[in-house]
Amino acid sequence: MKTMTAWLCHCSLGLSLAFSMSACQAETVATSKSIIVANEEVLQWQDVVSLNEPWAMVFVSNDAVLITEKSGQLQWVDVNTKAIHNISGVPAVVYGGQGGLGDVALHPDFANNRLVYLSYAEAGDKHTQGAAVVRAKLEGVAPNLSLQNVEVIWRQMPKVTGKGHYGHRLLFGHDGKLWISSSERQKFQPAQDMNSHLGKIIRLNDDGSTPSDNPFVGQGAMTEQIWSLGHRNILGMALDVTGRLWVNEMGPQGGDEFNLIQKRGNYGYPEVSDGDHYSGRVIPNHDTRPEFIAPKIVWTPVISPSSLIRYQGSGRPNWQHDFLMGGLSSKALIRVRIQADSAQEMARYDMKERIRSVAQSPDGRVWILEDGRKGRLRQLLPP
Repeated sequence: MKTMTAWLCHCSLGLSLAFSMSACQAETVATSKSIIVANEEVLQWQDVVSLNEPWAMVFVSNDAVLITEKSGQLQWVDVNTKAIHNISGVPAVVYGGQGGLGDVALHPDFANNRLVYLSYAEAGDKHTQGAAVVRAKLEGVAPNLSLQNVEVIWRQMPKVTGKGHYGHRLLFGHDGKLWISSSERQKFQPAQDMNSHLGKIIRLNDDGSTPSDNPFVGQGAMTEQIWSLGHRNILGMALDVTGRLWVNEMGPQGGDEFNLIQKRGNYGYPEVSDGDHYSGRVIPNHDTRPEFIAPKIVWTPVISPSSLIRYQGSGRPNWQHDFLMGGLSSKALIRVRIQADSAQEMARYDMKERIRSVAQSPDGRVWILEDGRKGRLRQLLPP
């Protein structure tokens, strides 16, 4: 395994929804607090509710959050009453391995159009599957909430066998375009194939059509959706203050990455990586192939990054505009700071559990979701 290398290449939504929160009391966890200390910094967390294999979350107001569960449920959680309400109308998912219901995102004009976007693993022919993205309108009041007018706006092609590396993180840019991480499904070479979605970052209009300023427009319906290529398994995406896209990416055996995404950029996988294949086969390092874009940070041993946000709260001024990411194998919350085109890990907070997702409510509070069965939704308390 290669040694650790650090490459230092030197909405707020503000929504308020008038939904009734009566009925359907949640399965809650006992209210408890934990204190985490790192670099003389104290973090205090409070448990809210427990969910079944939660995967992603997005806040619709300060008090209400949508949370996906991998087996196929979309839940509305009232963080004050701890009530959980199941939302009907979610498309059927292929559940197993890393597959299932994935990310959830709100349209930038959600307050007016009530549009919700979901990613999930979808069945294909002959035991194949692939990621898909739908948009739908959220209708009703709790506990009677449903998705209506559900339409598929994107499908990851080709569908392949296997149950790993879907990616399917969703993020709206400052320009209203939708970013989708489309991982390489553990198939390696398709990450360099421009006639495949696998191992790419996809950029679409909010209806699934192709933006006219995408870099490969005119080169075929699939190719023109691609923004960048040569990726392995992207599970976190966030924008910096200027609107640039940053992602975290799981490497193979070693070599987790933090990347600044460039239009038409090729990040080299599987031709280069700062990790090696699990089989033991060596992959050349990034510095052997300067035509590929090198990551800003490489983690070996790996952290298994799972999500990414940019902190925009007021409670911790020393965190302002730092990135927060969840760690799975590292069981940590990791804080990263960028300056110009460089990046540096600032702190790692030992959470004792695998962290699947990190989010902020519109009022700036930080929340995490633990991975697995009975994964807890936890709130970071003010200092």
